Amino acid sequence: MKLSIVTTLYKSEATVAAFVARATAAAHAITDDYEIVMVDDGSPDRSLEIAIGLVGSNPHLRVVELSRNFGHHKALMTGLQQAKGDYCFLIDSDLEEAPELLGSFWEILHSEDKDVVYGMQERRAGSLFRRWTGAIAYRVFDWLLAAKIPTNHLTVRLMRRNYVDALLLHRETQLIIGGLWAITGFRQLGQRVDKTVKVGTTYRPMQLWSIFLDSITNFSAKPLVAIFYVGLLIFMTSMAVSLWLLFRWAAYGVSVEGWVSVMLSVWVLGGLAILFIGVIGIYLSKIFLETKGRPLSIIRLIHGNGHQ
Repeated sequence: MKLSIVTTLYKSEATVAAFVARATAAAHAITDDYEIVMVDDGSPDRSLEIAIGLVGSNPHLRVVELSRNFGHHKALMTGLQQAKGDYCFLIDSDLEEAPELLGSFWEILHSEDKDVVYGMQERRAGSLFRRWTGAIAYRVFDWLLAAKIPTNHLTVRLMRRNYVDALLLHRETQLIIGGLWAITGFRQLGQRVDKTVKVGTTYRPMQLWSIFLDSITNFSAKPLVAIFYVGLLIFMTSMAVSLWLLFRWAAYGVSVEGWVSVMLSVWVLGGLAILFIGVIGIYLSKIFLETKGRPLSIIRLIHGNGHQ
């Protein structure tokens, strides 16, 4: 198999048919030896039904039906696990990213001798608040993470098989795929692309916040190191203040009164202690979940390409 086009389905009933048609045309322009792998991530609408209906008329199409919703990133990794091609073109099925990018990415991959060509936006889409918070998030990532995550990168990317195989070596189930793309390494090249933004989004604010926290705690131990240094600073400061108060008491017989300062100290130190315990708790929860050895996803059925 020369080429695999991999995508996921979630609330995609309006674009499934058009995506398959456009992806098929883009693949035909390169090779007849290709497959389209669509992973249904427990979509609540008719996405799966429509995709299965297309299998009979398209021998290149394979629909992987998951047993429930596992999340976008896990569904993408499942699709890559199922892909057989020497080249894998990963893209979302909502048509915000054009399937026709396959042709230009194919030319760049070979002319520049790269392992990965990925899409990135010149400017983050969405509201001013979302663009502003996104810019802050990427700056935090640059500071905390060892491997730089490309700013405003997109799902769409063309990858050689050696890179895909290396990507699939990562076995964690609490995964953030953008971080895995970066830390896997190889020769990667970003390309500015135009993205059509739909009105709604499947990511709610709390989901984005969760992804932000996971991106940090999955790939960096710096928050834990920071806790040590903050604790050390508080200890040294408290020791200095204690020595000063003892000196005043011994030299001048002055005792310090004032419940306000005491209560403020209790609240500040108590709040820091709870915050630090929470950070440690996030890391411990990830260790707890990973040690269970649960599968990345569970496949209910595979439709097409000889599967029943």
